[in-house]
Amino acid sequence: MDIILALKAIIMGLVEGFTEFLPISSTGHLILAGSLINFTGEVAKVFEIAIQAGAILAVMWEYRARIGTVMKGLTSDPRQQKFVINLIVAFLPAAALGFLFSKAIKAHLFKPEPVALAFIVGAFVILWAERRHKTLPGSHRIETVDDMTMLDAFKVGCAQCFALVPGTSRSGATIIGGMLFGLSRKAATEFSFFLAIPTLLAATVYSVVKARHDLHMSDLPLFLVGGVAAFVSAFLCVRWLLRFISSHDFTGFAWYRIVFGIVILVTAHFGWVNWVD
Repeated sequence: MDIILALKAIIMGLVEGFTEFLPISSTGHLILAGSLINFTGEVAKVFEIAIQAGAILAVMWEYRARIGTVMKGLTSDPRQQKFVINLIVAFLPAAALGFLFSKAIKAHLFKPEPVALAFIVGAFVILWAERRHKTLPGSHRIETVDDMTMLDAFKVGCAQCFALVPGTSRSGATIIGGMLFGLSRKAATEFSFFLAIPTLLAATVYSVVKARHDLHMSDLPLFLVGGVAAFVSAFLCVRWLLRFISSHDFTGFAWYRIVFGIVILVTAHFGWVNWVD
């Protein structure tokens, strides 16, 4: 692996880590970054999904104490058992729909107009959710992830299904969906982090196994470099976001999404980015 390729892997890893857990869609940013630095092709597509493992590890490290508690109490502590069941329930809807319709989604929705529309519509949903959160302070009845019921988890899982549409953002769908369903901003954000572990892990394993015939051992250093960059940037992003939500809302991200949606349309119109590739 030459130095230029290593630098491209680092850039892509940083983009993945800094955008995966923010409500701004990592997919759109990875496509833009990959096009700008000429990092495209079949291996690049698998790379973009595989380096999510670095982001997953960052969340697991940040919440290592809670994960350890869950593992210890899995067979004896009802609270931890309930937490795991909620994660499974929330994971299943998107997993099922993704397995059934992933090909159709890639064929019909991975185009500039649907992606831009998802960015912009998602932005207005965020603005509406934040306005509702402020004008109806009693709308959030769940303060922590441990207060969630199985139905609450299922609702968040259904919200995550919208993230199958490119440009929607998995984090945005689960966090804002959680807030609309009664979770506090902190509870919705933390549950989104935890839900990312099985969701991104499943997507990574599925993608790598599916593309195994196109990959070679010589690609391993590239994936490791990108994964490490994703881990570091995701860890910093998660830490920052947890501090950010203690005193800020997501309105700024909504306006950013609108601008980015316009960027998609402009770059696609002039052929600067191959948003279909």
